[in-house]
Amino acid sequence: MRRPNGAGGSRVAASKGVSFSTSPVLAVSLPLWRSRFVLFVLFAAFSALVLRAIWVQGMSTEFLIDKGKDRYERTIELPATRGKIMDRNGQVLALSMPVRAVWAIPDDVLASSAGQLRALAGLLGMTEAELRAKLDSDRTFVYLKRQVEMDVIDKIAMLKIKGLDTRKEYKRYYPQGEVMTHMVGFTNVEDAGQESMELAQQKTLVGTTGRRRVIKDRLNNIVEDIGQGKEPRDGQDLTLSVDSKVQYIAFTQLKAAVEKFKAKAGGAVVLDVRTGEVLALANYPSYNPNDRKKLTGAQLRNRVMTDTFEPGSTLKPFTVALALDTGRVTPNTLIDTGAGRYVVNGAPIHDTKGHGVISVSQVIEMSSNIGTTKMALNMPSQEMWEMFTKVGFGQQPRFGFPGAVAGRVRPYKSWRPIEQATMSYGNGISVSLLQLARGYMMFARDGDTIPLSFQKVGEPPAGQQLIKPRTARQMREMLESVVSGKDGTAKQAQVAGYRVGGKTGTAYKVENGRYAMPRKYIGSFVGMVPMSNPRFIIAVMIDEPTGAQHFGGQVAAPTFAAVAANALRAMNVAPDSTVTEIVIPPDAELEAM
Repeated sequence: MRRPNGAGGSRVAASKGVSFSTSPVLAVSLPLWRSRFVLFVLFAAFSALVLRAIWVQGMSTEFLIDKGKDRYERTIELPATRGKIMDRNGQVLALSMPVRAVWAIPDDVLASSAGQLRALAGLLGMTEAELRAKLDSDRTFVYLKRQVEMDVIDKIAMLKIKGLDTRKEYKRYYPQGEVMTHMVGFTNVEDAGQESMELAQQKTLVGTTGRRRVIKDRLNNIVEDIGQGKEPRDGQDLTLSVDSKVQYIAFTQLKAAVEKFKAKAGGAVVLDVRTGEVLALANYPSYNPNDRKKLTGAQLRNRVMTDTFEPGSTLKPFTVALALDTGRVTPNTLIDTGAGRYVVNGAPIHDTKGHGVISVSQVIEMSSNIGTTKMALNMPSQEMWEMFTKVGFGQQPRFGFPGAVAGRVRPYKSWRPIEQATMSYGNGISVSLLQLARGYMMFARDGDTIPLSFQKVGEPPAGQQLIKPRTARQMREMLESVVSGKDGTAKQAQVAGYRVGGKTGTAYKVENGRYAMPRKYIGSFVGMVPMSNPRFIIAVMIDEPTGAQHFGGQVAAPTFAAVAANALRAMNVAPDSTVTEIVIPPDAELEAM
C-alpha cells in the first residue's frame, strides 16, 4: 500500500534539513547554547550535592557527632560546699545548708489551671502577677527563685507543673544571728562572702565547683550519666579566735549600755594579751544575717574597725610613757598644773578643776590635760609622732580583716605647739577602737606588742619591743590608780575580786571636719585585767550618749566592768584581789575633755 504523498513527503523533507513547518508559532526562539548551559548548571549542582554528601558522611564525622551531642548531652555543675566557720572551741558559727534554685524555660511551662500558678507564687513568696511577669519573659531561661528550702521544693513538686526544674545550691545559716554577725559576716545568693571573715577568707572557704556530663531527653530529664567530669572540692573549715561565750557577753552588755544611755551606737572589743587573739568584737546596732530584708547602713557598719574618732584622754598614757621611757620624767616628778587653765600660743587648755602641783602619776590618775601638755611640749614632735606610728596609729592595719581603716596622724613637721599639745591628750588625732585596744598591748605585755589575729593561734607570736619593761610596769601602776585611786576617773570600772587598770576618754565628735554643734560626745574606756598578770584588754566606745551622763567614766567604764566580770568567770581566770564589794562614790572624778 502506498502512503499519501503529503505525510511521507514531509518527514523526508525534515530528514533532509528542510523545516518541519513554516509556522512561526512552532519556530525555536532560543539559541541552542543556552539550553546546554542550563543542563550544565544542573549537572554541576547535582555534583556539588554529591561531593557535599561524601564530605559530610565520610570526612566530618567528628563535627556531626559534636553537634549531635550538643542536642542531648549537658554539663551539670556540682556545687562545692562552703567550709564551716567555727569559734575557738569548735562551736559552729556559719554552715551551708542544701537548698534548691527553681528555674524554668518560659515557653515550656504548662500549668493545667490558674490555681496552680497561684499556689506556686505563694510557695515562692511572690505575687501571681510577679510570677507571670517572669514566665512571660522573652528569655530562654529564668530563675523563679534562688535558695528555696527543701520542704518548699517538695510542695512545689506536688503541684506537677510541667516545665519547672530545680538546681542544687547551698544557703548559709548563722546560728548566733546578730551576736556574731560583725565578726563572721555573710554571703550573697551566689555563696560568695560579702562582709567580715566570710569575705576575708573567701578563697579558703569557697572550694571548687565540680561538673559531670549527662544525657537528657527532650523533656529535660536525665536518662544517662556519662560519668565524665570533675568532682567538687569542698571549702576548708575556718576556726576563728573568737570565743562565743565572751562574744555574747560583750554584745549583750554593749547593747544594754547603748539603750541605757540612749546613744547612737557603740562598739566593744576583747583581746587576749598573751596571743593577740580577738576574743570578741561587738557592735550595736547590729542585724540578723539570716534575714537581711530590712538591713540598713547603720546596722551593717563594723564600727570597731571602720569608724575613727578622737580618743581623748585614752591617748594620754602614750605621751606619758614616752616621757618616762626617754628619762625626761619619773612617776614622782612634780608638775604645776595651776588653777586649771594654761595658755599655749594664745589658745587656752583646761582641766576639770585646778589640781595645782601634782606628780606624773597623778596626771594620769586625775586625767590632767595641762600636765600632759607640759610633758609633751618638753619633747620633740618627731618623737611623739614616732611613738604614735609605732603602736599603729595612722597606719594601715594588717589585721587580715576587710574595711579596717588607718585613722589619721598628721606629719610631725606640720605640728604647731598648740597642735602638739592637743594631740598629747587625744584631740586632733583619730583612731579606730581596735587600733586603740592594740596600742594598750605594750602596757599589758611589759613593753612589747604582737600582731592581732582573728583566727585561732597555735603558738604565740614573737613580740616587738616598743618601750622598756620598767616603763610598762610603771604605766600599769598609773592605770590601776585611775580605777582604784582616790582621785581616779574610772571608779565605775572596778570589778569585784580583780585588780583593774585602764583609762577613760571623752572627746567631742567630729562631723564633716569640724566639731559637731551642738556638742556631741564619744565616751570610751580601755582597760586590762587582772593587773597582777594581765589576761584581757577590753575597749568600749559609746557614740553620742544623750542626757547628763556622757563622760567615758560614766558610760564606757561601767560597760567595761560588766564585760570583764563575766568574761573572767567564763574563762576561769583566778581572782587577784581580796576586794569583793565595790562601792562607787557619787562624787567620782571625771576626766578633762
